[in-house]
Amino acid sequence: MDDEYGGMKWDNLGFGLMKTDYMYTMKCGKDDKFKQGELSRYGNIELSPSAGVLNYGQGLFEGTKAYRREDGGLFLFRPQENAIRMQIGAHRMCMPSPSVHQFVDAVKQTALANRRWIPPPGKGSLYIRPLLIGSGPILGLAPASEYTFLVYASPVGNYFKEGTAPLNLYVEDEFHRAARGGAGGVKSITNYAPVLKALSRAKDRGFSMSCTGFVNKRNIEEVSSCNIFMLKGNVISTPVPNGTILEGVTRKSIMDIARDLGYQVEERCIPIEELVDAEEVFCTGTAVGVAPVGSITYKGNRIEYKMSNEVVSHKLYSRLVGIQRGIIKDNKGWVLKID
Repeated sequence: MDDEYGGMKWDNLGFGLMKTDYMYTMKCGKDDKFKQGELSRYGNIELSPSAGVLNYGQGLFEGTKAYRREDGGLFLFRPQENAIRMQIGAHRMCMPSPSVHQFVDAVKQTALANRRWIPPPGKGSLYIRPLLIGSGPILGLAPASEYTFLVYASPVGNYFKEGTAPLNLYVEDEFHRAARGGAGGVKSITNYAPVLKALSRAKDRGFSMSCTGFVNKRNIEEVSSCNIFMLKGNVISTPVPNGTILEGVTRKSIMDIARDLGYQVEERCIPIEELVDAEEVFCTGTAVGVAPVGSITYKGNRIEYKMSNEVVSHKLYSRLVGIQRGIIKDNKGWVLKID
C-alpha cells in the first residue's frame, strides 16, 4: 500500500508543495497555435531574463484536483470549466491559449503520470496547477513572442492549518486586490501578490484570512484566495461578478447544488454591514473546498456565527464531496474518469 501511494504518511498531509514525478509542457509562438505537448520529469524550467512573464506579469494559472475513489478509480472534477476560464483570461491578457481538449488532456496526463501521489480516499487529493506564461523575450511593453503551457501537481490535504475549524476573517479596507476595468475577473498571476500584504497583516493579528476587494470601501467582494457567501433564511447570496471577482469553479458548483437543495441563490452587491445579521458566512474555492466562517472582524468589531454540524455550508460541502467521491450520483456530468 505504501508503494502504491508513494510511501507517504497521508494523515499528516497539509497544503504545501511536494515534488512529484512528472510535469507537462507545451509551447507556441505569438501568432501560432499550441501543438502536442509532452511529459517530462518534474524540474526547473529555463527562462530568458526578458521573458514577458518576468517583466510584465503576462501569465495565468488554474487549479483543479484529481481524486481517488474507494474502488481505486481516478477522477477529475469539472476540468473543462478551468480550461474555458483560462481561455477567457488569455484573451484578456493578449495570449494564445490551449484548446479545451488540449487543456483537459494535459491535466489528465499529468494526473495519471503522478498517480502514485494521489492520496487514498478521504485523505486528500492531487492538486493540479496549469500555468500559461509569456516565456518569450520582450523588452518594450508588448505581448511576448512565445508562450509556454505547463502543468505540475502536488498531493494536498487541508488548505488551512486549522484543518476544518471555522475561519476567523479580518476585513481589510486599505489594501485592494483588483479595480474596475482591471484583470480581477481572470486568474492572472498579477492578481495575487497584491493580496499578500493584507493576508500577512491578518495572520499577524491572529486571523485565518483577510476580506479584500471593496467597491467604494463598502461592498465585500472576495476573501484572500476564495469566494464568499452569506446565508439569511432560505436565501444564499454571493457578490455579483463585475470584472473584479473571480468566478470560481467551486463557487459555480455550490450555487447549483444550493438550488438543487431548494435554496434561493442570488448574485448581488453585499455591503459589509449585512454580514452583521447573517445566519452563516462561508468561503469556497478549489483549494479550500467549502469553509465555514466563525467570525469576521471589521473596524474593531467582531461578528461571531454559531457553529454546528447542521450548518448549511456543511450540507453543501457534503454534497459536493459526495459527487466527487461517487457516493452521490453525478447527474450534471461534472466528474471525469481518467483511468
